[in-house]
Amino acid sequence: MSTTPQGRRIAGLYFSGTELRDLLVAWLALGVAFMFFFVGGSAGIGRIVAAGVIPPLAVALSTAGIAFLLHELAHKVVAVRYDQVAEFRADTSMLFLAVMSSLLGFIFAAPGAVHHRGRLTPREHGHIALAGPVVNLVLAVVFLPVMVAGGLVGSPILSLVGARGVAINVFLAAFNLIPYGPLDGKTVMGWSTPVWAVAFVPSVLLAVGLVVVGGLGFGGPF
Repeated sequence: MSTTPQGRRIAGLYFSGTELRDLLVAWLALGVAFMFFFVGGSAGIGRIVAAGVIPPLAVALSTAGIAFLLHELAHKVVAVRYDQVAEFRADTSMLFLAVMSSLLGFIFAAPGAVHHRGRLTPREHGHIALAGPVVNLVLAVVFLPVMVAGGLVGSPILSLVGARGVAINVFLAAFNLIPYGPLDGKTVMGWSTPVWAVAFVPSVLLAVGLVVVGGLGFGGPF
């Protein structure tokens, strides 16, 4: 008997059963990986246990998990808009690496990719690649008032969700816009260097200023 869920149409997009399974697996694996990463790896497992596991996992799933998930879905949405056959496929070996590296206190996350086929112009290909980082920047803006609201109402958890949501999304936007290898930046630059620069430069400045220098998202109980 097959354990693959049935395909279904969600918000006008068709997702095969295999794709739904892969999205779920990637979301959960990344949630676990970032939960460990933010407590410094295996040395911080006691903090996770003390918090009851569910709260730190929920924070990771609602920040890092959502950031990666919507990044990939943005690629799919634009690809389908350009009449591509597009589906996400998880890379189980890279997901395993993400979890294992997080236990060592650092993280390397490449959960998989949206694979699409069909004829594309360089402009269309650039739009598909750019969609993911743009969604991450939009999500950073969405998480900002959550962080502010947490401070206003005195909720450390809400502040943590907002801070990590902002930090993870600006970092993902900057990282994916690096014009190298299979990253989105190489495709975007191949289409339009000015468009790439307009997206990349602010993303890097935000990531360096907020995350690297400011340490945004690394505070909190877990």
